[in-house]
Amino acid sequence: MAGNQKSKAKMEQARGKAKEAAGRAVGNERMTAEGRAEQSKGDARQAKEKGKDTFRH
Repeated sequence: MAGNQKSKAKMEQARGKAKEAAGRAVGNERMTAEGRAEQSKGDARQAKEKGKDTFRH
């Protein structure tokens, strides 16, 4: 399960980065903000998984 969550975190980060770049390119503030939020969500998920790994080992 942990591997699945880690890959989900990476996917969210990549998707957010792409959305932010696209929003910036077309001048859409809302899309840029959504991209940043998605990246943050991925960062939080990744941090949670790293915390779990720390206590697991």
